Amino acid sequence: MKIVVRVKLLPTPEQAAALMETLRACNAASRKVSRVAFERKVFPEVACRNSCTSK
Repeated sequence: MKIVVRVKLLPTPEQAAALMETLRACNAASRKVSRVAFERKVFPEVACRNSCTSK
């Protein structure tokens, strides 16, 4: 069973900055995984993770 909850974040300016930094880091990691998968032509999810973390 899945439960979906909507919340509205009301961060302080410091928390908002930390959240943006975290999101930028996640996006950078996602772009790297995508780039490595494309270069190595490795597309199944588990293979992508293994390919990016093994080196």
